[in-house]
Amino acid sequence: MAGAAGPAGSPGAGVAAAGEGAELAAVIGATVPTGFELLAAEEVQEKLGSVCRVSRDRGKIYFEVPAQGLPQVHRLRSVDNLFVVVQEFKDYQFKETKEAALKDLEDLVKKLPWTEPLKVWELNNSLKKKKTKRKKQNPQSTVRKEKLNSDGEEKEANQKDSKKEEDCAQDTAGVEPADGQDTEKTPEVASQNQEEEEEEGNNEQSDAKDELQTGAGTETKAGDSRTSNGEAKVLKFRVTCNRAGEKHSFTSNEAARDFGGAVQEHFQWKADMTNFDVEVLLNIHNNEVVVGIALTEESLHRRNITHFGPTTLRSTLAYGMLRLCDPQPTDIIIDPMCGTGAIPIEGATEWPSCYHIAGDNNPQAVKRAANNICSLLKKNENKESNASPGIPLDIIQWDICNLPLRTGSVDIVVSDMPFGKRIGSKKKNWDLYPACLMEMGRICTPGTGRAVLLTQDKKCFARALSRLGHIWRRAQTLWVNVGGLHASVYLLKRTWERAEEKRSFW
Repeated sequence: MAGAAGPAGSPGAGVAAAGEGAELAAVIGATVPTGFELLAAEEVQEKLGSVCRVSRDRGKIYFEVPAQGLPQVHRLRSVDNLFVVVQEFKDYQFKETKEAALKDLEDLVKKLPWTEPLKVWELNNSLKKKKTKRKKQNPQSTVRKEKLNSDGEEKEANQKDSKKEEDCAQDTAGVEPADGQDTEKTPEVASQNQEEEEEEGNNEQSDAKDELQTGAGTETKAGDSRTSNGEAKVLKFRVTCNRAGEKHSFTSNEAARDFGGAVQEHFQWKADMTNFDVEVLLNIHNNEVVVGIALTEESLHRRNITHFGPTTLRSTLAYGMLRLCDPQPTDIIIDPMCGTGAIPIEGATEWPSCYHIAGDNNPQAVKRAANNICSLLKKNENKESNASPGIPLDIIQWDICNLPLRTGSVDIVVSDMPFGKRIGSKKKNWDLYPACLMEMGRICTPGTGRAVLLTQDKKCFARALSRLGHIWRRAQTLWVNVGGLHASVYLLKRTWERAEEKRSFW
């Protein structure tokens, strides 16, 4: 009789609970931009205090957190998607024939410890609902409405807000900082914002604790869910299989189909590929098998950007690039080829104690970036229900090879350089890359300046860097996947040598 083939050692459970009354703890899996696994692990250690393990399958990390810490997990900036691990097999022995291997996966469903991970999934869902409800019932917005004397005044205020956004969107020259009077108020407002964020975080953590206490002592069948009337609700689900490796006798679709059939039979759920409640993940990488339940409906990298261009960078990748250069308070950070502004907007949001400058030679890109900045300002204003203090970011249209910045005035350069595919050409890069590196070297502070640059045109970049070794020293290289393209992120350190204004490169 065929059974589920187990690992060489004992399998790792996804959720831990030590003893009666112990706090529910979950092993969380997270997908991150490939190449940035160690930086993501550092963020988890720094913000959650959890030891993080990098998977052999690139682009994934695992860490354990108490269930009431789920709100903090969702606020991580370097992760794309989250899931709770049901069980992990380090060395799963697949049967040789397709039929036997798929039968093993079917039989595995009945042996997995589903109950605790499903509790974590239910808790995660209830927290999302409470957060949405709290936003709708925001007392600050109620106070704002009470201040309005009539519907006419409220309409007038909305018209002014709309006009303000249109004016801001049309201003392609840049987003100007607040005047001196407002600037003086910034620390006070910033402190208020921080208190509001901390209060929101405390509310979410308190909600998680309440949910856990409510659920304590009540045993329900795994996967049982109820409607508001107390009637049992049949959950809809789908199984997503991600498979990597050449020695498997089956395809991803076949594994998802047969594993999904066993899940449906076990829980009596209804299969639905589009409008589902539960997404079960079956991740297979060579002999490593991880079964999980998704905790995110939409990737966490979809933030800040509302106006997209042909090469808009993921916010998670932008965060990783910024984190790689270790920004310090008061650092001046520029992105000379900002595109839609993903990098400087992420920088201004996460490192507000630094000053960020975004620029591009394309007026359409500058306009998109300005629109994204306006959208972020509008979002902050709505969140705070008062005049936004602004963000430490300016945008300007300029020539990358002739930047209007003083020599040695910039601490950090972070940029997504043209790959020569959708933007520019590889032929043009042979002249553009050395000219860019020379100009970046001129504006960067000798000895302490650094640059983090992303490109897929590695051959051209390596040659340009070899010609400018007297200005830039390569400190680290990360291999990343950007939209299916194999690219590299280079961390460069500025040498003490003075950069010449003009130089023959080749």
